[in-house]
Amino acid sequence: MEKFFYTIGEAAEILGENASLVRFWTNSFPKYLKPHRNAKGNRLYTAEDIEVLKQMHLLIKGQGMTLEGASRKLAADRKSVENRVKALNSLKAIRAQLEEIRAAL
Repeated sequence: MEKFFYTIGEAAEILGENASLVRFWTNSFPKYLKPHRNAKGNRLYTAEDIEVLKQMHLLIKGQGMTLEGASRKLAADRKSVENRVKALNSLKAIRAQLEEIRAAL
């Protein structure tokens, strides 16, 4: 069962980055990321927010784009970025399964 909300720490763990970077990206991309806040003011990310963070991670860390360039790419051609993230996630899952099979042999 998928969670409704993820904390900033959980979002950072999913990306393999630290929470301060996720916070920075959230502040830098208010058009794409609008996390909910709980009573204490903590950021809570939805599954859609996590997908946007994955897209940003691919563009900024994976392809070496600047924040401005990543913002322009998301505005111009978001669907292709989304498809690339899905393909990479599928490939990572396949690799994990193959490694499990190798370990079992």
